[in-house]
Amino acid sequence: MKFKFLTFLLFLCCGICGAKAQEVALKTNLLSDAFLNPNLAAEVALAPRWTIDVSGQFNTWNLSHDRKWKHWVVQPEIRYWFCDRFAGHFVGAHLLGGQYNVGGIDIPFSFLGTDFKKLKDTRYQGWFGGLGVAYGYAWAIAEHWNIEGEIGIGWTYTRFDRFRCSGCGKKIEENKPHNYFGVTKAAINLVYLF
Repeated sequence: MKFKFLTFLLFLCCGICGAKAQEVALKTNLLSDAFLNPNLAAEVALAPRWTIDVSGQFNTWNLSHDRKWKHWVVQPEIRYWFCDRFAGHFVGAHLLGGQYNVGGIDIPFSFLGTDFKKLKDTRYQGWFGGLGVAYGYAWAIAEHWNIEGEIGIGWTYTRFDRFRCSGCGKKIEENKPHNYFGVTKAAINLVYLF
């Protein structure tokens, strides 16, 4: 899992080395940071009002009391800016994909057809892929710094194996599909513009 993420970062950095000033942004999602999910994104200008943003995050931490919240996610997005790129309103279309290993966590509700209550006594391990649309806004806070807010909705398809408990247990479902419709992106990004 770490190797895939590091390989992604290497290719991302190689792709932006020749970019000119004010055409590249590096960012971190403060919402992901709050949940201790290391993340990084790069956005590159394609045209006066078009950019491509590629973000990634991972979590490999071991939690106490046999809880698991491990995952990696890659999310490329094409953006159209209504004024100048990296400023003001934008809309985007994104893809997402990754893997997860989650369980032993008490989330006492269901949301849009997904029963999160099952995470308390079982563990899910699988992969996912999806797509969505997003709206966002970027505020300039200094010469090279922005704050960017974004929310996206869409569809995600996943296949998973379910286990009886988070750290051990018998496999009770195998290669089970699930469709999710709802929020696919939520970000408050701290952005540095080159």
